[in-house]
Amino acid sequence: MDQDPRRQAEGVSSVHQPHSRDEIGRSPAAPAPSRRQLFRAVGVLAAVGAGTGLVEAVESAPAEAAAGGGPLLAIDPDLHLLRRATYGPTPASLAELKRLGRQNWLDQQLNPGTIDDTACHQLVNKRFPRLLWSIDHARRHYAPDITYDMMRWLGGATVTRAVWSKRQLFEVMVEFWSNHLNITNFSGPTWNTRHDYDRVVIRQHALGRFEDMLWASANHPAMMAYLNNDESTKVEPNENYGRELLELHTVGVDGGYTEADMHQSALIMTGFGIDPATDGFQYTAGNHYVGPVSVMGFSDPNGNADGHAVGQAYLSYLANHRSTAVHIATKLCLRFVSDTPSVTLVNQLADVYQNNQTDVVPVLQALFDSAEFAGSVGKKVRRPYEDLVAATRILGYQPDKAGNEGLMDLYWVANAMGQLPLAWPQPNGYPDEAVAWQSASGTLQRWNTHRALASHWWPHKLRRPNPRTWLPKRLPRTHGAVIDALAKRMVFRTLTPAHRGAILEFLGHRAGDPVTRSSGIVNDRLPHVVALILDAPYHALR
Repeated sequence: MDQDPRRQAEGVSSVHQPHSRDEIGRSPAAPAPSRRQLFRAVGVLAAVGAGTGLVEAVESAPAEAAAGGGPLLAIDPDLHLLRRATYGPTPASLAELKRLGRQNWLDQQLNPGTIDDTACHQLVNKRFPRLLWSIDHARRHYAPDITYDMMRWLGGATVTRAVWSKRQLFEVMVEFWSNHLNITNFSGPTWNTRHDYDRVVIRQHALGRFEDMLWASANHPAMMAYLNNDESTKVEPNENYGRELLELHTVGVDGGYTEADMHQSALIMTGFGIDPATDGFQYTAGNHYVGPVSVMGFSDPNGNADGHAVGQAYLSYLANHRSTAVHIATKLCLRFVSDTPSVTLVNQLADVYQNNQTDVVPVLQALFDSAEFAGSVGKKVRRPYEDLVAATRILGYQPDKAGNEGLMDLYWVANAMGQLPLAWPQPNGYPDEAVAWQSASGTLQRWNTHRALASHWWPHKLRRPNPRTWLPKRLPRTHGAVIDALAKRMVFRTLTPAHRGAILEFLGHRAGDPVTRSSGIVNDRLPHVVALILDAPYHALR
């Protein structure tokens, strides 16, 4: 994967990096926090309530008492829905949900055409104009810098939409399906097709029928190139795509297929490929294997070279297969419920999937209506990319006024955190279990990111609101009350006593100590306090 060294050099290198400019103003009475102060506070905040790590906390007591301070997350159905169905609640999104009511809000999100998202749509089109190019237009304008821009800009546009789109559930589902039908963004053969795949396969069908999406993916040159089906012929069949159709895209690794099924799958899909003159999709009858085929109960005489219709019948069969229904229901539960969903819920959702001819909206409705979803507060951990997007949203960042440098900087922050959007290098897509993301370096990078965002170190070209807007209009009178107000603003609850105490110790104050306009907590130390709140387990949980 291409990585820009300049971008890496701009990244935050340590948790104690000082900020060089901040509109808050420095209080002479409050020196910059030392490395020891910050590390001690971060250590306490990260450890209390999380035991030996967030994974253990989620597995053993996901919403239970943290050092006597009550649940890690507020048991609020509205906040729970926003944490799972969006990239993170904000005061504005919570107010909107409460105004509409949960069901009306969810109905709108499941029907994104009813939501005016013009501002975000125009932002993406204006800042990333090459993403509007057709496959052939991009091919005819080939140049090394353009190839990288096409792929980088797709990643930058993805982050932009995740942060600022009003169609939040739609964007979450775009990410879900992009992982399910993964094509690594930064794959050379797909440089001029991957952006089109995002548009006409994933986005067009993200809240539609899976059968339609699967068929669209099989008729797209990006998928054909990524899984080598453009090289597959009746003489030399390449089994890569035929195998992944079964293992990843439909019935799943436990779906019951055999080695013979994989070979037959590859034979059925011979002929699906790429037009070398335009780089678009092309079905080539002369490449298609002719003869009887059979896969997991599907069979066809396949008696002529025009096997396009046979391929469609085969993919329709797979899309509606019970094993596919269970596979997709399981993955939806992993995304929206917990790392260990019940067999009962998975089977219930699989029934809904099959009864609605692979339409995903009824499945999501049933999922969000389930008692298991309601009881899953605190049972999911945000992946690094989600942590970044949620932090950017809650801090109130806005796009830079022109160009896309600030937007692209968010993309490079995601890179530093280890999860570039759309960039998982294997066909199976990013994992969505907490254990896959548990590491000391990953935790440190999350802390670095929170501090960089809160202090406006990087991305510094995005517009950040005046940090004083994070505080109530009427300034609380004591240090403890200020921490409580900031916690409610950032994580929608007050902190546990141990977490609150760690921040007070960092500030060198007691809870009852008075606050004035010149106090460090509302001046130079305000970004550090906000970052410490984001470092605690509350923000890390989805």
